[in-house]
Amino acid sequence: METGTGEATASGKTIRPLDAFERRVLGVLIEKAKTTPDQYPLSLNGVVTGCNQKSNRDPVMTVDEEQVTRALEGLRKCGAASEVFGSGKLPRYRHLAYEWLGVGKEELGIMGELLLRGEQTEGDLRGRASRMDPIPDLDTLRVHLDRLAERGLVIWLSPPGRGRMLTHGLLPEEKLEKVRRELGLAMAAAAHAAPAPECHQEEGDGDEPAPARQSSAPASAVGHLESRIADLEREVAALHARLKAIEDALG
Repeated sequence: METGTGEATASGKTIRPLDAFERRVLGVLIEKAKTTPDQYPLSLNGVVTGCNQKSNRDPVMTVDEEQVTRALEGLRKCGAASEVFGSGKLPRYRHLAYEWLGVGKEELGIMGELLLRGEQTEGDLRGRASRMDPIPDLDTLRVHLDRLAERGLVIWLSPPGRGRMLTHGLLPEEKLEKVRRELGLAMAAAAHAAPAPECHQEEGDGDEPAPARQSSAPASAVGHLESRIADLEREVAALHARLKAIEDALG
């Protein structure tokens, strides 16, 4: 069961960047502790299944037990996860992210979503993190983000304004620079593709009017939108299946 209290303090252990498998595994442990507490702590197979889940993941990954085991060992060594046995013989795994990161309940949900999906807009993040812990509005989210940013746990990728992009601060430096570079190229392409201001041509000047250029959204924004649509479609399908099962049970 989840034990975060919102008053968690830093453990004094060094917070280090995580590789791709460690990020996915820690994100899964945080998510499952909040969304499926009856199945938590997770078995090794449960962690693998969570890592390979197609919904609420970006990118979708295919990992095996060996890769997950190495990631769990790395997280255990840095103090971000632990192995427990309980009443069973097989080991199970839980995160220690409250203590490791020194964050509260909602802030951990935010970090979990960023670990599972990477860079995204404030608006997308609020909706996604709210499935773990309610975040009523963007102003509330920004209070949490400001606290996390002060400690380097959140990195702003674009200036303040609508659609502001951010990511978590657990990326290796080379990966963070790649994210910034790709986002910068996408934003530059969007700006270049924006329609030029209309020019009112004087009659008889002899110049042909320049064709209007079509605008296109950044590739990252399109990808996030497609991902959200796919998630919603899967959720609707699951709800239909549950409703059908209830109808069958009632005759």
